[in-house]
Order: sequence, then structure tokens, then C-alpha cells
Amino acid sequence: MEKLEHLKSAVAALSEVSENEKNGFINLVSRYLSGEAQHIEWTKIQTPTDEVVVPYDTLSPSPDDPAETKKLLDKLVVLKLNGGLGTTMGCTGPKSVIEVRNGLTFLDLIVIQIENLNSKYGCNVPLVLMNSFNTHDDTLKIVDKYSNSNIEIHTFNQSQYPRLVVEDFAPLPSKGQHGKDGWYPPGHGDVFPSLMNSGKLDAFLSQGKEYVFVANSDNLGAIVDLKILNHLVQNKNEYCMEVTPKTLADVKGGTLISYEGKVQLLEIAQVPDEHVNEFKSIEKFKIFNTNNLWVNLNAIKRLVEADALKMEIIPNPKVNGIKVLQLETAAGAAIRFFDHAIGINVPRSRFLPVKATSDLLLVQSDLYTLVDGFVIRNKDRANPTNPSIELGPEFKKVGNFLSRFKSIPSIIELDSLKVTGDVWFGAGIVLKGKVSIAAKPGVKLEIPDGAVIENKEINGPEDI
Repeated sequence: MEKLEHLKSAVAALSEVSENEKNGFINLVSRYLSGEAQHIEWTKIQTPTDEVVVPYDTLSPSPDDPAETKKLLDKLVVLKLNGGLGTTMGCTGPKSVIEVRNGLTFLDLIVIQIENLNSKYGCNVPLVLMNSFNTHDDTLKIVDKYSNSNIEIHTFNQSQYPRLVVEDFAPLPSKGQHGKDGWYPPGHGDVFPSLMNSGKLDAFLSQGKEYVFVANSDNLGAIVDLKILNHLVQNKNEYCMEVTPKTLADVKGGTLISYEGKVQLLEIAQVPDEHVNEFKSIEKFKIFNTNNLWVNLNAIKRLVEADALKMEIIPNPKVNGIKVLQLETAAGAAIRFFDHAIGINVPRSRFLPVKATSDLLLVQSDLYTLVDGFVIRNKDRANPTNPSIELGPEFKKVGNFLSRFKSIPSIIELDSLKVTGDVWFGAGIVLKGKVSIAAKPGVKLEIPDGAVIENKEINGPEDI
């Protein structure tokens, strides 16, 4: 393992990172080099029973007594994964500060929700943000504005690992690339060791906290659920992954399986080529991981201290002038290391991520209303699934998206919308059924105020 020895001495010389980070990184690389990738034997995969993936409807109701509810909530910490930048949506800075609705950002909504819980029950649920070195400085400035609110906000950074140059397996920073491009955050699987290394884990345990609810900061559906928390406390489950029924839009999402007597996450990357279509079908694998995770804090401590969380490694090759490799892990893959781990099959409303401006269109429309920081779906929509929305590249950046709509159209009765070309929307527009709007190349197409468009293909003003 000459490669590894060279790498160790190069990493030892990097002054930007801590000993914990150096050790974690070397550990990850040596696991990667030893090729310990776990091969799934397809024939051993079993569909989990209702004991393993519990239907949400079968959970006991949460306690009626506000004092019992307070007791329950005082065991909880809410942790949002806040390491991502809004770059895919054309924004600089942390994604969580993009405005979602009524001028409020993801982070505003999260703070309002937890404040409401703390006020209503007199409990103390802290909010913890796991930042990356990309979002740390900006987030600290933003969090400042909540200093007078009824909520404790903690931040810590996930690890910073050096990118590996593929050609000679040397860390990029030791080749003089000391800027941000030399480093990467190693995926959200890193949440467990980083929470521990930051000292936050021990601090929460000393306050009597027992569970952490981990979710992506851009998932508007990931709100605190008392029924789930109550179930985990009653049944001593150390880990719970919220899953939800798969639609054709989610075919790449990881799914839960029973394998050799354990519940575990099966990701598309682990699936042998000849079974990929089967994995993507919604017949055999009916659920997918929302990345809303509930984890026992004592169990995290036990497993991190024993170095037992050996999640599958996701190699992520990047080309930035030269070929580099990032080794990452995912928090969901940790499920198989915890005792009494379960999935809970939750309603789709708990999975409302905003990954692109097409998602922003959904949550800013009349399909949702905002109540106490919660984004709630409009009961007037008969169809349980959301309309499918495809917007062309002209709408990709948030700024461009916002400037092209005088107001967001009504889409309660919309099934699908496809927009291509230089299209601009007036105010008070109503879209119903299947709508396709395509401006001809070089032509600006304006949809007038108050237009009602139902089951139409529009290629020019004459079609409206």
C-alpha cells in the first residue's frame, strides 16, 4: 500500500485541517483502496415487512397531555443539513437562504416552526445547522438575525477533506491548490463523526437530549412529527428512516430492503447493471428514502467511538482542469449499524424538496399556503400527486425565474406544464390540464394577464 503511505505523509503536512479530519480522511481512503465495497447478492434481497417499515397510519397517536408532549420534545434536537450552495439555481451563498414564500427563506421557515413548538409547549428544542466550509461564514452572518428568537441555534462544520488527484493519488492542496477548489465536504454521512468531533453531541447528551431529527434544509416537508418521535421513544428504535411511496419522478432514490436479517439502504450505485431497470420499477421497490432521519444520540456516540459506521463509499469523480476524486458517504446508509432500526412509510407531504426553480413554482403557487411556518397543501386539489413541471434553461436561475412571472399562475387543476424558449407570464394566469408553451427561436412570447389555458399547446400569440 505504497500509495497510502505517500498519501499519509502528504496529508500530515496539510495545516488547514484538524487531526480528526486527517484521520477520518485516511480511514476513508484506505477503506476505498482495500475494495471492501459490499456486493449485494440480488437473490438475498427481501421486501421489508410492516414490522421493519412501519406504515405511518399504524403509529399510536402522540400524547394528549401537553406536559407529556413537552417531556417528549425536550428529548429532541433538530439538525438541518446546510452544507449546500444554491449554485444550481444561480444563487451564491447557502441554499437555505433562498426565498421560498412570502419573502421568507428556508431557514426563516425552519426557525418559525421550531419557535412555535417551543412557545406552545414550553419546551427547548434546539436547531443545529451542519454547514460546510462553503456555507459556514455566510450562515453565521444570517443566524445573527435570530438572536432574539425563542430558540437556541447551534452550528458546526462537517469535515473538510482534500480532493485526490487521480493520476498520482496525491491530495490536491499539496500541489499548491490551497483555495476552496482543493477541498470538498465528504457527503452527509459525515454528520455523525462531525457532530461528535464538534463537542455538540456530548453537550446535548448532558442536557438530557436523546434523539436528533436530521433532514435536508431544502425539504419543506421535513417538520417535527410527534407521532414518529413518540414511537421511537416507546419502542427504543435507535434509527428511523422516513420513506415514502415512489412515483416515476423518484426512480433513482435509494430504497429500504431486508438483507441477511438487517434493514438496509439499497442505492442505485450498488445495483448490478442487469438489475437497474428492476430497481427503477415502482412494482418491486415501492418506497424511497426521503433523507428525513431520526437517530438516537447515545447510539451515535457508541458507534462513532467504536469506529463502526462504515457506510458504503460513493466515489464522485470531478474534472476541474485535472481529474480528481471525492470519496463521500450518505447518512441513510448508516441504518444497518443501529439496533432496532426501522423505516416509517410516511405521507408524501413530508417530502417537498426544492431542488430547482420548477419546485419553487410549486411551493410559491396556490397549491400551497403558509401557516405558522408550515407549507400546507391546498385541499382544493383533488389529485394527490403534484403537477409535473418542466421549465427551460431561461428559467433555471432564481433571478430569471422570478422576473419572468408577474405573479405565479394558479395551478390547482394543472396536470403538467412544459415551457421552452423566451416565455414571459403576466399576472393572474390560470393553467389547467396539460399545458405546453414553446416560443419559437428568437421570438419573445408573452402570456397576457388573466389568461386561462386548459389542455393546450401554445407556439405563438395566436394559440392563446
